Amino acid sequence: MLNVLLVEDDHDLATTVVQYLELEGIRCDHASNGVCGLQFLQEHNYDALLLDLNLPRLDGLTLCRRLRDMGHDIPVLMLTARDQLQDKLDGFHSGTDDFLTKPFELDELVVRVNALTRRRSGQVRILRYGELTMDLNKREVCRAGRTLKLSPTGWKLLEALLRGAPAAVSRHKLEASIWGDSLPDSNALKVHIHHIRKVIDADFLFPMLQTVPGFGFALRDSDDQT
Repeated sequence: MLNVLLVEDDHDLATTVVQYLELEGIRCDHASNGVCGLQFLQEHNYDALLLDLNLPRLDGLTLCRRLRDMGHDIPVLMLTARDQLQDKLDGFHSGTDDFLTKPFELDELVVRVNALTRRRSGQVRILRYGELTMDLNKREVCRAGRTLKLSPTGWKLLEALLRGAPAAVSRHKLEASIWGDSLPDSNALKVHIHHIRKVIDADFLFPMLQTVPGFGFALRDSDDQT
């Protein structure tokens, strides 16, 4: 079942949307303001964010911008009564993936949600977790401000781990991110993980790249290991 978050201050509209999505097999949490929505996003994992533009306490554009600055790649569907081109351009610049203008048909909302959740957002350009930062535009990885050198394959694997962090990423998903359906010999992933571990963990006080026995690998920061 898909799990989405609706951030909308119109209680009647929110109730209608939540009930309709659940009839369509989509679980939907609701936050009535931007600050509460941001807290929900920091505490839970969602497949998509349905975000009203005009919100109390923290508006939709600012919330979306903060998510992208944190490296959050959740797909965002902005719900807005504004249909001017500049409003949409402002939304895309803040990191929105798609727009739906109010009033909208609920069946169209479901179609948009299903389309968005088939991919993660391409808007996010900086991934961060703990001491690690990956700048997708500059093609640069740093830990605690120190620039790290990775091979192209190592870059792809670390990107997959960062997008999943702090959750564990399965061996199968990591292999698919590099080789697709043409899986390599059984030792290929192990070798690349070994090289990544040497690059990102050497000379640091704690190892971030952890093996999850029987499943895959995960990034952990110092707080996770105390």
